[in-house]
Amino acid sequence: MSKRVKRVCELIHRELGQIVQKEIDFHGVFVSIQGVDITPDLKQCHVFIGVIGSPRDEAKVLEIFEKKRRLLQSRLSKRVVLRYTPILHFKIDHSIERGVQTLNALQAVDELPTAPLEDAEDEEKGEQEK
Repeated sequence: MSKRVKRVCELIHRELGQIVQKEIDFHGVFVSIQGVDITPDLKQCHVFIGVIGSPRDEAKVLEIFEKKRRLLQSRLSKRVVLRYTPILHFKIDHSIERGVQTLNALQAVDELPTAPLEDAEDEEKGEQEK
């Protein structure tokens, strides 16, 4: 990915996040723009959305984004000046859920009982004497 495409991605990510925060109400569901990926010709833009909630909430949020696509593209065209305003495609990003699951698994491993060190050292001495 070229430097220009990366800069455009970062700019769209930042501006779209601000637009979504001001323009759209998700009725108590936490929604964030996780990332943006744009094609090299800058005409198509994939927006990855993080949703904390149930699968039903994810479907509702995706539906809201699809309904508000024209509004978002219009607002984005006023904030980000490009020859063509990219067409926005929305996708749910499950990386937040995977991260929470990973942290929970690590925490569960930390809470597992461990063998006392003294017993382990005694066993090693006994094996060496044999």
